[in-house]
Amino acid sequence: MSSPVRKPGLIRSPNPDQDRVGSQAERPPAEIAVGVARLRDGAWSEDSDALAAEEPLEIRLTWGEDGVIERKSLAVTMRTPGDDFALAAGFLYGEGIVRAREDIVDVAFCQDEDEEQRFNIVTVTLRPGLTFDTARLQRNVFATSSCGVCGKANLEALAVMGCELVPDGFSLAPELVQAFPQAIRQAQGIFSRTGGLHAAALFAPDGTIVSLKEDIGRHNALDKVIGAELLAGRAPLNNRGVVLSGRAGFELLQKALVARIPVVIALGAPSSLAASLANEFGITLVGFTRPDSFNVYSRPDRIRNAAIANGAARG
Repeated sequence: MSSPVRKPGLIRSPNPDQDRVGSQAERPPAEIAVGVARLRDGAWSEDSDALAAEEPLEIRLTWGEDGVIERKSLAVTMRTPGDDFALAAGFLYGEGIVRAREDIVDVAFCQDEDEEQRFNIVTVTLRPGLTFDTARLQRNVFATSSCGVCGKANLEALAVMGCELVPDGFSLAPELVQAFPQAIRQAQGIFSRTGGLHAAALFAPDGTIVSLKEDIGRHNALDKVIGAELLAGRAPLNNRGVVLSGRAGFELLQKALVARIPVVIALGAPSSLAASLANEFGITLVGFTRPDSFNVYSRPDRIRNAAIANGAARG
């Protein structure tokens, strides 16, 4: 007997934060208090400390093909619990499996109450008739909080996915770039208590942070913030930039490219392949962002006065 197909556009949890609501005895927490022995100035003391929680999240996919309901376990990622529906949606968006909010019919936790890990399992149901390269799903794609999705294709594959130059029309004042390190730190609620989370924050051209998500994995944090916008019907993100709390690697730039984000600002270092991707597809890439300095690796014209400064330096 085939599974019932829900109408496109329905999410079992219409509230983006509802996947965090429920019995605290059942759902894994985002942070955990542990006992700790502290050494300060040569003296030991007993205390408690808050640590960022790390739990596996399995992303399952359900879709129809030739009238048959197909199901597949797509990925397992280590993440900080919370915003799990957004994380799953953002992951699928970055992989090119979904292209719009309407491609997702339903997102839900595992419904088997006998499954001990059911709040660590999210199933995404795709709309009837959605086509994608199922051959890419024949291999098991596993994600980790340290390296992202392994076995990524190179720059040429992004063109095959239909990626094009990101749009123009976004500009940002240099002083706003320099203000992001402090703004991000102040907005990271769990980090302030645990010191153990990455963040990805979307911002408007005036520097206003419009959304921020935290996770123990850099890739997960970006998937969460993009996925939340996708589920809210606000993707692609042509008029948003993103700030990354750590390094900017190739896979993070790929996720920004698929979401059509024109400006990526990293507080840490970019990789060489990330810079190549940014140059290839017209993304403004900023790295080593500090309150008094930053480096621009591609498309400096989007940051007002940066292009003039670079020209003067070359001269």
